[in-house]
Amino acid sequence: MAGEVVFIVEKTFGVTEAVQAPQIPQQRGETLLDSAVRYAEERHWDVFPGTWLEAAEGRERCSCGADDCALPGAHAVRPDWSTLATGSGAGARRMWSKHPGAAILLPTGRSFDAIEVPESAGFLALARMERMELGLGPVTRSPDRRMYFFVLPGAAAKVPDLVRGLGWVPASLDLTTRGEGHYVAAPPTRVGGRGAVQWAHRPTPANRWLPDAEELISALAYACGREAAETRSRTR
Repeated sequence: MAGEVVFIVEKTFGVTEAVQAPQIPQQRGETLLDSAVRYAEERHWDVFPGTWLEAAEGRERCSCGADDCALPGAHAVRPDWSTLATGSGAGARRMWSKHPGAAILLPTGRSFDAIEVPESAGFLALARMERMELGLGPVTRSPDRRMYFFVLPGAAAKVPDLVRGLGWVPASLDLTTRGEGHYVAAPPTRVGGRGAVQWAHRPTPANRWLPDAEELISALAYACGREAAETRSRTR
């Protein structure tokens, strides 16, 4: 809801404090075509169309035709998807004109990598980053309650060592990085039956220059470590 303030309770060294979580901006009523063109022209991000949602027997179904599709309407159409990606606004307009409902997918490992964490940990990290006045790049929130922090390319190769350097075992944290050979879905892509991808932190002229993974990893690892510890305590 507009104007709603969400608080996350954070416990540090036994002290409980309430921190205000960054609100998710409302999405403008842009079409997928308009958004894809804008990403290519304004952010110089490569984009490519994914699958789309179709009406079938009174329900929405992924254009891939699989009844058990894990990401209906929001995944690549074919294995060689990377060859479809374009940084041209005209190219994006041409592709989405053919399938106006196609997902907007952004290849990682090119203009940016993406650090993926659970939504709850992501909001906690965002709150800490704002208090620390860290420079943030765009951050998306997916309907399956995951968040993706855009950082400079190359993060996928060094994040595991950065996490170890902070004293964490990478495998113990629900924190992964998407780099070359992967992609993320961009707003306002809809995932069938779940909702739409949204911006938790919008692209703006101020965050055109992305942060390095090293600048954000401490807050992200801490938040994921907190979530892992709370999960363990609940299952005991």
